[in-house]
Amino acid sequence: MTSPLERRQFLKIAFSGTVAALLPSLSCARHKKPNILLIITDQQHAKMMSCAGNRYVDTPAMDRLASRGTRFDRAYCTDPVCVPSRFSLMTGRMPSEIGMRSNSSRHIESIPEPIKMNGLGHLIKRAGYEVAYGGKVHLPKMSAEDVGFEVVSEDERDDLARVCAEYIRREHENPFFLVASFINPHDICYMALRDFAETDFEKLLVSKGKIENETLDKALQLPEGMSREQFFTTVCPPLPPNHLPQQDEPKAISWLLEQRPFRIKARNQYTDEQWRLHRWAYARLTERVDEQIGIVLDALEQSGKVKDTLVIFTSDHGDNDSSHKMEHKTVFYDESSRIPLIVSWPGVLPEGRVDTEHLVSNGLDVLPTC
Repeated sequence: MTSPLERRQFLKIAFSGTVAALLPSLSCARHKKPNILLIITDQQHAKMMSCAGNRYVDTPAMDRLASRGTRFDRAYCTDPVCVPSRFSLMTGRMPSEIGMRSNSSRHIESIPEPIKMNGLGHLIKRAGYEVAYGGKVHLPKMSAEDVGFEVVSEDERDDLARVCAEYIRREHENPFFLVASFINPHDICYMALRDFAETDFEKLLVSKGKIENETLDKALQLPEGMSREQFFTTVCPPLPPNHLPQQDEPKAISWLLEQRPFRIKARNQYTDEQWRLHRWAYARLTERVDEQIGIVLDALEQSGKVKDTLVIFTSDHGDNDSSHKMEHKTVFYDESSRIPLIVSWPGVLPEGRVDTEHLVSNGLDVLPTC
């Protein structure tokens, strides 16, 4: 077994192939340190962007980034659940290193200090950057401050976009590293949860999710003036080709679904129309977060800092999006583990490129790249 130091060195060397592909003309001697803007969404699978060929969603902000940079088509998270994936994003380590197998960290007493002190914020700060974090954190037994960041906003929605825009427009003595961590399209989780809430815990989640439920209700609305029949005929996404569970489905899948009763009920009781409505709402929630990202990118342009800023856009994990008759995430199917990853630095990195060759892990590769 390799030591953590050897493993980090391996990751640095392994990813250098991707960096070399990205940076054919980049010389550190010719470029000052760029600002770095890391934008993270929650529960967005790789195909949930119009620039990825999805005609049922419109994401002009994400498309803008893709036109100015490189979109990695084979990017995956380390674990398709929030906490372990975000642990990897902030530390560059596999969740298994601290024994994480799910969102629960109850069995973990504490995170070792060397892991926290070599977290993303601390590393970038030691490189001479001003570091800031806004939005969703959701880390195991540690905070954004523990991995080196100054928290500028705890909001995960519109106010986060406003605060990040103001931060970007501000004059900085040193280059800045800003994380903007948005919550959507995660609100899609509440659709099946509230439709089939059975346990006390599930009912508690629904009752506490006032903003989430309101946002979801807006996403579920049909276009004004359109009949239900016309809606399903013309604009609602169809069922995906792999909608039905495979005949040789691993037993672990049914075991997993049975741990959360609302998920097995969604699989067994949702009609085709309900699954399609789920897909419709998921797309609208993605468009909502795209609007918030657009506010941040507009501030970058208005401040004149576009050419001085490296922008990395990704998500913590995807959503099954009615494939295999499943919603939510958790399993290593493509829809829930493959995520968007766009890297943009106009004038330095290739623009308008789609990389279909390199296999990338955002949890392992974002930190050493930065």
